[in-house]
Amino acid sequence: MKARSGTENGAHAKAGTLIEALPWLTRFHGATVVIKYGGNAMTEDALKEGFAEDVVFLRYAGLRPVVVHGGGPQISEALDRLGIESTFTAGLRVTTPEAMQVVRMVLVGQVNRDVVGLINRHGPFAIGMSGEDAHLFTAARKHALVDGEPVDIGQVGEIVKVEPAAVQALIDDGRIPVVSSVARGDDGQIYNVNADTAAAALAVALRAHKLVVLTDVEGLYANWPDDSEVIDQLGVTELEALMPTLSSGMVPKMEACLTAVRGGVRQAHVLDGRVPHALLLEIFTDEGIGTMVMPDE
Repeated sequence: MKARSGTENGAHAKAGTLIEALPWLTRFHGATVVIKYGGNAMTEDALKEGFAEDVVFLRYAGLRPVVVHGGGPQISEALDRLGIESTFTAGLRVTTPEAMQVVRMVLVGQVNRDVVGLINRHGPFAIGMSGEDAHLFTAARKHALVDGEPVDIGQVGEIVKVEPAAVQALIDDGRIPVVSSVARGDDGQIYNVNADTAAAALAVALRAHKLVVLTDVEGLYANWPDDSEVIDQLGVTELEALMPTLSSGMVPKMEACLTAVRGGVRQAHVLDGRVPHALLLEIFTDEGIGTMVMPDE
């Protein structure tokens, strides 16, 4: 004879969570979701493994996830190890040809392989790509603005064209593309591009339903530096008005959200990647987490 214990209540709670997810599973079935992956979620083992599980869960739940990643901490570590100085101008990494070789090696050869490997522990899903592959990202040289004057910062690029056909083919084949934020230039140069910007550009080109940007804060704070209140949802016009007041670290993330929504992506989110299973909490629960940017009504 087998007796039931108090675990029955836990089972009912799990069933309630699954039922709560049902309308969201229905709404997002077949939807393409572009996820920008970086920050602490990329450096802590437990969070890395949880992120991979979340992405695979999305795939099995009928969504079509695409991952775009950077790798700032890993790049800085590799440059330090090789004795190459890391310098920043207006918040952008000055990227000499020597530094660009390291950036390319780390993003394409190390970080990309790590992400692909973690996802593929759960099945033959992930395929790694660089923004160089099949001319996915074409970039032009970007200058930093210092006191209103443009300053050359080397091989740092701004995406000017996206060719998403190769990524779309992988999605249609049931794969999970994992894209590193390196781009080619028509001038023959290779460029380091901001991963937030790259994710937004790819989301627009793929006509994605969602862009999700994982970061190291809870979302967009209503009265920064006071972190007691996170804005749950706002429209494009509201966000545009807030942009001059944002901290430098949040600017590229919120600009990415603006770019995506202006370009036809229905929803853009900024989530705290330090929260275990943040992706699933946002997509499949009624409350959600983080900050959502929507088109103006």
